[in-house]
Parts: sequence; structure tokens; C-alpha cells
Amino acid sequence: MSARGLCLIVVVAMATQVQGQTPGTASGQPLPTSGTAESRIGPLAFEGGYPTDATVAKLYDEMDFQRATQAYIWAMPIVSFAKWQQQHETVFGQEDGDLVQLESFRDRMGFLTPNDTTTYLVGYVNLERTGPLVIDYPKGPTVGGILDMWQRPITDMGLAGPDRGEGGKYLILPPGRKAPQGVEGYRVFESPTNNLFHGFRGLSKDPKEAKSLNSQYQVYPFAKRDNPRKTRIIPAADKKWYAWPTTGLEFWELLSKMLNEEPVHERDRMMVAMLKPLGIEKGKKFEPDARQKKILEQGAVVGEAMARANTYANRDQEAQLWGSDSQWKLIILCAADQEAKYHTALDERSAYFYEAVALSDGMTTKTPGVGQAYMGIRKDKDGGWLQGGNNYTLRVPPNAPAKQFWAMTLYDTETRSFIDTKHDIAGLDSRKDLIKNEDGSVDLFIGPEAPKGKEKNWIPTAPGRGWFGLFRLYAPTEAYFDRSWKLPDLVRVN
Repeated sequence: MSARGLCLIVVVAMATQVQGQTPGTASGQPLPTSGTAESRIGPLAFEGGYPTDATVAKLYDEMDFQRATQAYIWAMPIVSFAKWQQQHETVFGQEDGDLVQLESFRDRMGFLTPNDTTTYLVGYVNLERTGPLVIDYPKGPTVGGILDMWQRPITDMGLAGPDRGEGGKYLILPPGRKAPQGVEGYRVFESPTNNLFHGFRGLSKDPKEAKSLNSQYQVYPFAKRDNPRKTRIIPAADKKWYAWPTTGLEFWELLSKMLNEEPVHERDRMMVAMLKPLGIEKGKKFEPDARQKKILEQGAVVGEAMARANTYANRDQEAQLWGSDSQWKLIILCAADQEAKYHTALDERSAYFYEAVALSDGMTTKTPGVGQAYMGIRKDKDGGWLQGGNNYTLRVPPNAPAKQFWAMTLYDTETRSFIDTKHDIAGLDSRKDLIKNEDGSVDLFIGPEAPKGKEKNWIPTAPGRGWFGLFRLYAPTEAYFDRSWKLPDLVRVN
């Protein structure tokens, strides 16, 4: 055969492959004009360059499903707060200006990773109803804060806030609203959202002082400052409630509600656009058709599974607290405003907000002696997931770097709240009467049954359920920030 004939055969073969006359598409090759391309979602068929009707339907279903999974991850902060607000209003009858007091073990089982050391007083307010809002904050040992519905801090209050524990009047303006006349002496902040979260925790060990601080916290519209309604404190009284959305359409119903009540910020416009084909659109009622419902329900399942992987098996190297040889991880990987230099901290914030709620400047501080520090653990020293049927020990070294105290608290992997046992014990802290070793270290015992003689140092778990732990330092000191103090891993024992 002549060279010219050989070249003609090669050119014809190449043209035939490009036109899709042979099935399949190699990696990096264009889609076939006519034929089938293999993909991770199955074969994609084309006729004369056009996708077939079946392929069009498959591609749109896949595109909408992918958008649903990513929208789930993106929307976790606002949906989590929306659910908590809904529970306050429907379970406790909370109105604007009220506080719900979460005090007992059962009270605090309603929300994600609460601490086991202080009473919470929290509430939600709708600024469209109240207008500019006054929070008259008490002087004393407290930590408090005001957050928008994306769980971004508007301001801290108390020891970590601008009042530095001296108290004072805070004025919160609705989005885009200018301050009214007569605000001299107020600390004025504008809320990016119409709904907001507010509350505080008293740190006093004196019950009388704590009760006095609670009664001094007052919330009322600025327009009624001359004759304000006294803030009502509603005891949770062990009522059953839960501040996390169920997997399914409830998540999307709450998201649609929030989009209709809140401004769309510039950073979120692209994600809001992705919701439109799913039947979620600002200014419109959420009425998905059968196809959209199915995709949204599937998207919530896979979205939550992705969120759980992102939290419990975080692949971000910044999570390493004491290097790769330690199972302890940082659980807060973003700034309080959830922004990084070039992007919104999507994975970083979702890793946190899947297992927790509320983020403030005091929780992300790098200043020794103020705020809090949080460390999380999900695996034992040998790399096994922590399970409720096993027994573990943790030795807390002496001289923990906390100006106030340290606390170790356990949580259920599914509810991300206290482990539900008959003992109503969620954790231990350094203020309790613990058995100490001669060098000042403390051995904690974790498992379904208390070891004999070590009951004071025991935290119960539930067989058949996985758990994770958070170690908190209140007012962390320099030894935490320079990593010179280190927690050892949990050791599984027989």
C-alpha cells in the first residue's frame, strides 16, 4: 500500500471516531456526534450532536440532584437556626423579646453539642415585627452574643464583647435601616438578616448572682424604651424538642421560608439561582412537583451523608491539632464571619455547623485568657471509631491551659446532642470533685458501665451507638495556642 493510501485510511478512521460511529468516548475526547458516551452516571446517547430525550431527562435529573446536595451543605447554618427558632415558637410559645431557659440535661438535649456546664438563656427575634431592638445587657461574669440567621456574629456581649463584662445597652437595627434619633449611649449594630438569635450564659457559681443576672437581661423594641415590656424567661421544663431538621422535605421547607423572609446577599446569589429548578425561589411559595420532591428528598439524604463525612472524617489538613499522629482535631476551621481570603469557607463552616450551632468571635479568639477553645475526637488511639459498647480511658495532663476550667463532653453521632442514657450525665469538668493522680493529671473513664471505685470520673455511653467527644478550654492560655500542652488519644480498654 502506498503512503498516500495509508494516510487516507488513518484520516477516515479518525473522522469516523470523532463523529461517534464507534461506541464510547475516551477520556479527553469530545462527545460523539452520534453514538454513546460512557460516564459515571451511565451511558449518554447522542443523535447528530443532540442528546436523546432520555439523555436530556437523565442529565437534568442529575444536574438538579447535584445542586440539591450542594445546596444542603451550603444552607445548613440558616436552616439549623430556622429549625431552632421554629421549636422555640411552637414548643415553648416564645415571642419576640422572650428567652427560653435551658438548664437541665433534658432541656439541653434539644440542640447540637451543648455544653454540660452552664445554663443557656436564648431567644429569637424578628426585626420586621419589632423594628430597632434594644438589648439591655447585665454587668457581671457572662458570655453572650447576637447572631444573624446565617450564624454570623453581629456582636459578642459580656466578657468577650465590647462591654468587657461591664454591661450596657445594645441597639440592633434591621437590614438597611438607619439609626433613629436618641441613640447616644447605645452600642449600635446593623443586622444583615431580619431574624436573629440572641442569648447569654452566666458564669457565676453563686445561684443568687446567676438569677439576678438573668433577670437583668432585658429585650424590647427601641420605640417602647420608655415603657418596655419585661422580658419573659420561659423554663424549658424538660419538654421534648429538637433543633435539627429531619432528613427530607422539612429541610427545604425551612430554607424556602428563610429565603422569603431574608435579604439575598451578594455572596449567595449563585446558590440561590441553583435552587430555582428545584422549586425554591424567593418571592414564591414552595410547591415542588413530584419530580422535584423526589430529587430534593434524595438530595437531603446524600447531602447529609456528605456533611457527616466532612465533619467526622475531615480531610482538611488545617484540622490537625497536634499533627497527624494525634486523633484530636480542631472543630472550628473558619473565622467567625465564615470568610477566607478568596472564598466563603464552605466546607470549613459546614464541618462545624453539622455538629454545632452558633459561632462568635469569642469562640475563634487567638488571644490568651479570653473566649473558648474547642477540640474534637472521633477515633481512638488505634484509629477505630468511638463506639458506645466499648470502654475507653483519657488521661488529662496536669496544668490544663484554661484560666477558668476545662470540660470533656460526649455526643451521639446521629443527634449530635447528649447521649441519651438513664444517668443524665453528658460529661465532666475540672470544677467537679474528680479523683486526681499524684502528678495532678486526671483519668477519665468512658463506657457503658462505671468502673468500680472510679464512678466520679466516669462518663456513660450507650451500646450500639457511636459517639464523639469535645474537649473545651474556657479562657485558654498560651500553652494551648503554642501547642506546648497536649491531650493524649483515647485508649480502648477491655
